[in-house]
Amino acid sequence: MIRVLVVEDEPVLAAGHAQEVRAVPGFTVVAVAHSGREALAAVGAAGEGTPVDLVLLDMTLPDVDGLQVLRALRAAAVPADVIAVTAARDPAVVRQSLSMGVVQYLLKPFTAAALQERLRAYARFRADVAAASGEHGIDQRAIDEALAQLRTASGPARGVAGPTLSTVVAALRGAPAGQGLSAAEVAAVTGLSRVSARRYLEHLAAAGRARREPRYGGSGRPELAYHPTPAL
Repeated sequence: MIRVLVVEDEPVLAAGHAQEVRAVPGFTVVAVAHSGREALAAVGAAGEGTPVDLVLLDMTLPDVDGLQVLRALRAAAVPADVIAVTAARDPAVVRQSLSMGVVQYLLKPFTAAALQERLRAYARFRADVAAASGEHGIDQRAIDEALAQLRTASGPARGVAGPTLSTVVAALRGAPAGQGLSAAEVAAVTGLSRVSARRYLEHLAAAGRARREPRYGGSGRPELAYHPTPAL
């Protein structure tokens, strides 16, 4: 579960962001902060055992601005990633935010769907990095593919090749009824890497041709299984 801190000074917007986060499978809201000081206190209160994984950060706050919050997080070596959700359009603010590791910059006003797609892209990024990590670390291709998840606002549609997509579609259609296939299982059937298999499966899910469902195994940690829809 990806633990999210929502930082937004407008209570209605903060509640809306929190609701949108909770609507995305795999995410949970650990706290909502309405100021920079509240945000830093919430990160500190989370503790080492239950750290904040992701901060949705408004760059315009009533006490300190988002850049100051970012600097404080980095100075304290807090490993949380940050998605800016803000009306701040100043190029200097954007540049400084990115230089301090903001992984997405989403301008207000935006739709619930836009925020949720950023969250799903971030989840794919984390999953791709974790899946590609091996005994000797992660290779360049896997890094590039993982970063592409963050750079593409509309998800993984870029780089989808027709013949490979057809192979993944055939694998899903051949899955046992009601079971679906995980990215690892599709990779085993098609010969793709797990990262590539997930990219194609996410493309199908975004197009409504597959649906995601958590599958719980013996370890207690769920994985995503992809099921064909009638559109497939």
